[in-house]
Amino acid sequence: MNELKGLTALVIEPNPSMRASLHNMLSLCGLDRIEDAASSNQAIRALEAKTYDLILCEYALEGGQDGQQMLEDLRHHRLINAGTMFFMVTGEGQFSKVVSAAELMPNDYILKPFAADAMLERIWRALDRRNALVPVHQLVDMGDLRAAIAACEAGEAAQPRFACDFKRLRAEMHIQAGEPELAEPIYAELWETRHIHWARLGQAKTLYLRGRYDEARAMLEDLLGKNSRFLDAYDWLARTHEANGDLATAQAVLNSAVELSPHAVRRLRRLGEVALEAGDIEGAERALKQVVSKTRYSEFRTPEDHAKLAQTLVKKGDPVQAAAVIRDLDKSLAGTRNTDVCSAIASAALHEFTGNSARMNASLDYAVNGVRLASGLSNEMKLELARTCLEAGKEEQATEVMRDVMRNAATPGAMARAMRMMEQNGHAELAQRLADESRNEVGEMVAAGAALAKRGDFRGAVDLMLEAVAKLPDNAQVAFNAAVAILKCLENEGWDDALGRHALALVATVRRLDPANSKLNALAGLHQDILKKYNIRPAARREAGVRVAV
Repeated sequence: MNELKGLTALVIEPNPSMRASLHNMLSLCGLDRIEDAASSNQAIRALEAKTYDLILCEYALEGGQDGQQMLEDLRHHRLINAGTMFFMVTGEGQFSKVVSAAELMPNDYILKPFAADAMLERIWRALDRRNALVPVHQLVDMGDLRAAIAACEAGEAAQPRFACDFKRLRAEMHIQAGEPELAEPIYAELWETRHIHWARLGQAKTLYLRGRYDEARAMLEDLLGKNSRFLDAYDWLARTHEANGDLATAQAVLNSAVELSPHAVRRLRRLGEVALEAGDIEGAERALKQVVSKTRYSEFRTPEDHAKLAQTLVKKGDPVQAAAVIRDLDKSLAGTRNTDVCSAIASAALHEFTGNSARMNASLDYAVNGVRLASGLSNEMKLELARTCLEAGKEEQATEVMRDVMRNAATPGAMARAMRMMEQNGHAELAQRLADESRNEVGEMVAAGAALAKRGDFRGAVDLMLEAVAKLPDNAQVAFNAAVAILKCLENEGWDDALGRHALALVATVRRLDPANSKLNALAGLHQDILKKYNIRPAARREAGVRVAV
């Protein structure tokens, strides 16, 4: 029991008596650091403040979200790490419905009613698995994917009872490293030998990532024929149709998934976006109205949902409802980051539709000023603002906004989309000029940082590149070169905990923005060499405040 005594646990259960019962059972199992949450919002606030080793979550939560959707939110927003043991507590009648529903599965399911000894057995089993995978998770957190892949191969041989887990991790890391062709045979073997549905999904993902959309589509359709409740397969199937330009079919696929899981907000949001792009204004309205309604009391609420709904209603020709949505945005999200600028962007589109030029111009001026100060505002919202500016003849303001969009374009595809919007509005020449300017500006920033480092001013290079990251937080090239500057500084001037954490965060940013970057492994290798040079161990990094899987 000593090992369990040191674990921290969080019980997420809306029913007070059941919550107390779960708390008591964990105490009987030997845990003494247990906290409770009566709702998903309470749990999220607790997880934002600290990490837990073990989470027991009731499937039937209150407030329109089930336990599976909460698990997906927690992993999407990185509020739990790979080492957190997540148990879903569910009734036997619900088990068949939830057990095969998603790729992001919990560690285990506990069927009610159950006794403390049954819970203890499952905890020990999950702890055993976690301990086996700890070396791999630590290497991933340190940014050394190559060593982590090798550790998976060694783990498969040394601990065959966890071979399936090691294979899955190895395949996922090959995908992270931009090597889907190396992940495919791993998934294929798991499917052929064990018929594991997530392995078939993984194989389809590797085909999609290599542009083999028709093969991926056929595989996903076959998978859904075998398991019609595998929700993540619907999401990837919709992507294959989008990639082939068949937005109507993508929308239909997402609709089917929403019918099975009506509370998954990110899927509803994507449905609204696809419907709008497909020209189905009413379908977009339905989906986005649900998003606004379901996130009303969510910790992950964003003003962009209201703004997108208002813009959709304007396109539908319903300015009265659009104005009501904007008023609700102003009232219910007052004080939230980017509320004012989102409201101004939506209001500009509304006033453009109603022909109120004075109010449209005032909204546009306010929105353009707001974008200068906004943090985390999506390029989609900025593109809508630039479009309205162009329609209103405000080319100077549109140019300023589009310059910001292009400088922060995470990928060539994002840049191409921005250029396409301007071309469709009759400004192809301006689009090309802004694209060239943004590329040159980024190139000059990178070159200036490299020049400082070459002269031996490593701290100066770091300061310059971090300033560039602050200006262009979503530019993968800038993030990559900032990480290089920091690592070179650490290599030549000694270890610094704060810079070490910053380098790790920048590597993660590059992986998020540009996962296929062929230089990522070299960057991770340099980071690993520096850690070894200064004998920086995972435990030391944990003490320095970096969250790792343990």
